[in-house]
Amino acid sequence: MDPRRITRAVRDRELVAVRRGVYTTAARWDALDEFSGRPLARVQSVHRTVSLPHVFSHDSAALIHGLPLIDARTADVHLTRARCLGSRVRHGVRHHGAPYAPASVIDVEGLPVLPIARTVADLAREHGYEAGLVAADAALRRGATVRELRDAYADMRSWPGVSCCRAVVDDADAGAESAAETLARILVNELGIGPVETQFPVVVDNRVRWADLRVGCHLFEVDGFIKLLPAADGGVATRSAARVVWDDRKRDRELGAVGLGISHLVWADFFGLRRAQALERLAAEHAITTARFGARLPDHLEIAARRLRGRRTPTVGL
Repeated sequence: MDPRRITRAVRDRELVAVRRGVYTTAARWDALDEFSGRPLARVQSVHRTVSLPHVFSHDSAALIHGLPLIDARTADVHLTRARCLGSRVRHGVRHHGAPYAPASVIDVEGLPVLPIARTVADLAREHGYEAGLVAADAALRRGATVRELRDAYADMRSWPGVSCCRAVVDDADAGAESAAETLARILVNELGIGPVETQFPVVVDNRVRWADLRVGCHLFEVDGFIKLLPAADGGVATRSAARVVWDDRKRDRELGAVGLGISHLVWADFFGLRRAQALERLAAEHAITTARFGARLPDHLEIAARRLRGRRTPTVGL
């Protein structure tokens, strides 16, 4: 196409520039969600324009594998190149010079990408503990093993950030069903109130209720807007929003009736000023539960949970 024609098409929003020299239709761009579809489109556009031998790694590998990122909207495109010295950013793409086994490279719909375990290690080294643990929890949930995660950083003895890899794998838990649940576990651990258990089952009226997190007699639930949206709008709700909210309130009452307190968290509670406020609130709510029900889980709840642990099919919103 003539450059002037492209300029007019972009100006009139017939086309959208994904990156320099790569365009898509506005209709297609608008149909892509901002948390995975558009970031993945940027990855694909780089693959079409970079002629040097490369594999996708870090954030880009996470997108390709379907591992969660804390905020994919701001993720750079990451390439790892065996013959690149050091790391640098060129034309909006991060080039990493790092060794990898060519036989480990996976082809995912035409995109060469490093394996999931290596991706977890790269994310932990690049972005730190929270991003690494979010990916590690998801990797275990997808079927990766702790041994595979450890093997991925075994040869990174002197690499920057490798100590973070060790901490991430030591703390990884397949019980976290979303990035939000991982971040909630980090937050609750910060309170220092005791070991945190994921996916705790409670039998109420012959029905099993699953709590995201538990410490002692106190439960912690992560509430996401996705639970209120129908599948047609990108959510998981099979009932009306009003019914979802009403059933959640009923669930809280039932759990309180068997001797458990409960706190609720939303995504905004994990960051900035809201994080400090959330920590203060959770500590107060846990203290109330402890004063009311004690710090130790009753034997009958522990025995029932022991029979049910490991039986849950991963689902959002139960």
